[in-house]
Formats: sequence, structure tokens, C-alpha cells
Amino acid sequence: MLDNVTPLILTYNEAPNIGRTLAALGWARDIVVVDSFSDDETLAIVETFPQARVYQREFDCHQKQWNFGLQETGISSDWVLGLDADYVLTEEFSAELQTLRPEPSVNGYRAKFVYCINGKRLASGVYPPVTVLYRRAGASYTQDGHTHRLVIDGAVADLRAPILHDDRKSLSRWFEGQSRYTKLEAEKLLWAQPDGLSWTDRVRRWRVVAPAAMLFYCLIVRGGLFDGWAGFYYAFQRALAELMLSLYLLDHDLGMTTEERRPMSAASSSATASESSSSGLDLVNQRIAAEEPRSAVSGRRS
Repeated sequence: MLDNVTPLILTYNEAPNIGRTLAALGWARDIVVVDSFSDDETLAIVETFPQARVYQREFDCHQKQWNFGLQETGISSDWVLGLDADYVLTEEFSAELQTLRPEPSVNGYRAKFVYCINGKRLASGVYPPVTVLYRRAGASYTQDGHTHRLVIDGAVADLRAPILHDDRKSLSRWFEGQSRYTKLEAEKLLWAQPDGLSWTDRVRRWRVVAPAAMLFYCLIVRGGLFDGWAGFYYAFQRALAELMLSLYLLDHDLGMTTEERRPMSAASSSATASESSSSGLDLVNQRIAAEEPRSAVSGRRS
């Protein structure tokens, strides 16, 4: 099975992570890295792995970036292993991959994750299973809030062995990323139909419940207290991310209240009515679709 799998990885300034991720892929004959013009040591590290091919493309959204990697980089294997730059395969995962014999009806495999803080594995980590291994034919990615979702036809089975999520970028990078991500998530929650949301997203729409609930869940329900300071660090990060999301939702609420109190001209009223005839999610998707990549260059064998 390993000979028929190509790992696909997206990077942008992932020097603290990419070396460990690629080192765990020693079995791969071909690795595709789609880089968003990193300006740190990411590419220099990738070049030390001879089986890695690098393509650079200006990042616009996860959907287009992943589809570019999947469809326009010359991947020829039947199976693709889609990895974030901070996903580190365990030895158990690689061994399971080696002996895997997929049924014809199975087009994807879902992996569990063990969350890590600077290499320490947490029992309290809250990271959902992700479909990382899939047949290349017929697969595509779509945008889902701040991130992406894989779309495949056919059954998805579960793998037994876990993958490590071990992001070692600085805390300041985490703050920057969360600010962007939670803003996109807020747009998704504001404009999505309630019946299309998960129960956790419905709780987030209440604004005030999720931050405290996440802290309690991570520390008490998941046992983060027993993970030591790393458990507190993780719980505070998750609660803060929920708090930032609540702030973006409240920022929208307060802005809408102010706008509603202002007298509107007939022209502006007409424009508002026309705009509201489409769902907000459609408007977000239209803005995403209107963006085109600034540039893309041919891949090179490092």
C-alpha cells in the first residue's frame, strides 16, 4: 500500500514543524509540498528530503490551495495522504498503512489524533478525526469556515493508529492565526442555516456559553488537570479561541444594532433588501470564488 500513496502537504512558514513531519514519511517515494511563498527556513528544510517536490502558489483559500495540490502537481498514485504541516505520523500509523488492503467500496480512511504541546502528548486534547487518506480519483476539497472539507464518494473507514498533532510555532503566530480563523468561522455561523450546523456550532451562536464550557470540558471532563501545565496551556488556548469567536459574533451584533438605528435612504434601503435576498454564506462564497491565485510556479524536485 505504501508504494501507492503520495503525501500532500501545505506549508507557509512551517520551519518549526515541517522537518519532523517529513522525517516520519521516509517510506514515501514521492511527496508533494504546496508552499504559499514561505519567507522562513521552510523551503531549505524541505530541500533536504530528496523525495519532496515543491510547488509554490499564493494562498487565497484552503479549498483552492488543496485542489491545486491534488489536481495540478502531477500526482499519479491511486491514493493521497493529505497532511497539515504539523501532522506527524506515528510508527504505528505507518505500519498500519503498510498492511492496509482497502475494499473496493472504501474510498477514504479517517484517522484519530493525539494532540501534543511541544511534544508532550495530551490525554485531554480535543481534535476530531479527519479523513486524511483517500483515493485520488473523484476527490476534491471545498471551503468550510476557516478551513477545508474533503469531498469523496464512497465509504470512509476508520484507521486504528493515531497521528500526532504537534504544532510548535510561536504563541504569537497562534494569536495571528486564530484571529483570522475565528473571523471566518464567525461569518460561517452568522449566515448558515441553523439546521445545517452541528450542535457545537449551535452552542457557539449563543455567544456566551462556549468559552466557559470549553475550559470546563478540557480541564475537568477531558482530564486536562492531569496533563500538568501543558493541559492548562491547551485548555486556555481552546477557551481563548472560543472567546475570540464570541467577540467577533458580538462585534457583528453591536454593529448591526448601530446600523439599524440609523435612518436609511430609499436607495440604501433598496440595496440592503437586494443584498439580504441572498444568504450571507452565498456572499462569502462569492467573495472567495472571485479571488484568483496571484501566481503559481512549476514544481521542482528538491
